Amino acid sequence: MFQENTSANCLNIITTSTEDGAFQKKGHSARILSPEEAERLAKDQVLVSEFKQLKLEKEAQKNWDLFYKRNSTNFFKDRHWTTREFQELKACREFADQKLTILEAGCGVGNCLFPLLEEDLNIFAYACDFSPRAVEYVKKNAFYSTERCKVFQCDLTKDDLLENIPADSVDVVTLIFVLSAIHPDKMHLVLKNIYKVLKPGKCVLFRDYGLYDHAMLRFKSGSKLGENFYVRQDGTRSYFFTEEFLSQLFKAEGYEQVVNEYVQRETVNRKEDLRVPRVFLQSKFQKPSRT
Repeated sequence: MFQENTSANCLNIITTSTEDGAFQKKGHSARILSPEEAERLAKDQVLVSEFKQLKLEKEAQKNWDLFYKRNSTNFFKDRHWTTREFQELKACREFADQKLTILEAGCGVGNCLFPLLEEDLNIFAYACDFSPRAVEYVKKNAFYSTERCKVFQCDLTKDDLLENIPADSVDVVTLIFVLSAIHPDKMHLVLKNIYKVLKPGKCVLFRDYGLYDHAMLRFKSGSKLGENFYVRQDGTRSYFFTEEFLSQLFKAEGYEQVVNEYVQRETVNRKEDLRVPRVFLQSKFQKPSRT
């Protein structure tokens, strides 16, 4: 079970049960490790060699392309929770039936994109991904329509979004389980790129892996690239965010923080008597309105 923290920075905890029966808690305190977990992480201090790290960075696109080649469109579940969790997608309308323009930065094979388009007929979506193969899967989807979305390949750390999207034209940007796959030294380039196409006064909706998520604790020795940064066996990488790091990252690029909190879930496999602690960071950052 999650341990409660009664310190002042944790007064805004919201505890709920989700539709799948999982325990969920939102707040500003990171998950507290068990003594065994803390000891295991403390021992894992050996980093992957600089040579291999440079190779992983150079081959990042190839590794994600191979990931989608192996898994096709079957790896991730469709994310129907997006509108439920991020009411901003509906609340940002100034009037009913207002046409919204969104950007899904890092769309994968469309697991978030297509449920959104299905649920809301008044959305036009720009969507991009690092992997050319993922973009092709999106375009081959039966629900893909150029009247409802424009999908393109893009390295958000270096390809200018203005080549495909007009400046100051997007109402909402979703950045969902994307930034964690990018080297921490380059994350600011993604936020700078997105800033150019977001309308003043509008928001980036963020959800990604949080510090001490179950996935972080499962990495074996020899997988660590840096602080809270790991490589999977297939060469793809994952960063685990703290609330403070993410806040500083966005604010440094001119965004204003609206919401930034941990979402802690404990899913239970009763058949095997397993409790799996999941930790995500769910946040909303705004481009300042023009004065």
